[in-house]
Amino acid sequence: MAAVTSATSSASPSVLDLAPVIPVVVIDDADDAVPMARALVAGGLPAIEVTLRTPAAPAAIQAIAEEVPEAVVGAGTVLAPEQVEASVAAGARFLVSPGWTDRLLGAMRASGVPFLPGVSTTSEVVALLEHGVTEMKFFPAEAAGGTAYLRSLASPLPQARFCPTGGIDASRAPGYLALPNVGCVGGTWMLPPDAIAARDWARVTDLAREAAALR
Repeated sequence: MAAVTSATSSASPSVLDLAPVIPVVVIDDADDAVPMARALVAGGLPAIEVTLRTPAAPAAIQAIAEEVPEAVVGAGTVLAPEQVEASVAAGARFLVSPGWTDRLLGAMRASGVPFLPGVSTTSEVVALLEHGVTEMKFFPAEAAGGTAYLRSLASPLPQARFCPTGGIDASRAPGYLALPNVGCVGGTWMLPPDAIAARDWARVTDLAREAAALR
């Protein structure tokens, strides 16, 4: 079981260092959670973000936490302190939000697990740095300026590290991963809808393996 550190800890590894890609998972059927997680881990992607966009998400997080110990399961699309508490209770080992407020940030910090608050502007990055947070989600990555925007932040804000997510696929990921301030990227391309519908977990493993090789 991989260890992860808090967003303010200097210990290693952090969530950003577990793999070059964090799969962003939307689960409609909780029964798919465990085989999907096993397929992703087998391909070399242990950090899995289960988004809180469906009713099945909490049960999926709990199932992965209990039955796939080699996975590091997290909760994504966290929007409220109540979701923070419920996600950690279900077994989430890290939290990801598309944006942040002082109230949400306080809840994530108090949770005791690593968290990646979302940013899309320089001011948001500076505000988080003032709060002592140096690891963030950059979202929506492509729409918010992509690699050019993140590259421009590297020199004036070298202490900030990012997991860009949003519009990133296998062809765009290497450009992000080459940046000095990017630890990993988030994406869904290793989970094509037709493969999920067919429960073709071998294909998911193959695509995950290709993504893991993008280091």
